Amino acid sequence: MRKQTPVMFRIGMATLALAGLVVTAGVPAGAHHAFGAEFDPNRPVVLRGPVVKVEWVNPHTWIHVEVTGDDGDKMVWMVEGGTPNTLLRRGLSRDTIPVGATIVVDGYQSKDRSARANGRDVTFEDGRKFFMGSSGTGAPRDGRDVTEPE
Repeated sequence: MRKQTPVMFRIGMATLALAGLVVTAGVPAGAHHAFGAEFDPNRPVVLRGPVVKVEWVNPHTWIHVEVTGDDGDKMVWMVEGGTPNTLLRRGLSRDTIPVGATIVVDGYQSKDRSARANGRDVTFEDGRKFFMGSSGTGAPRDGRDVTEPE
């Protein structure tokens, strides 16, 4: 077996790195978006219902809530929250939002008018309220003093 020289090793590593860049260049990345890119500050929504699914994934958490409309029809809304790390620091975890729990979500509907919203606050049946949004995303302020849990 031939021993590689340091120059050959560097060329081989550079070729490998370049090949990796070429392969990943065509793969779309999940981009983080500002509030205004996807949600409408003029379309506030209040959603009430049981949690049917919780996705604790980066870059945003998603809570799926079954909402019963005035006509009795049920629709599952996807509610976007902050990052899992941000919510954990506020006292929320995947386990504190159990499937089946009834919650109230204050938020803003998506611009495409689908059953998706950006959640601002989530209120549990026992009265606990948490700010679930992402700070610094351009979401509107409502003048309330939302405090972090102790």
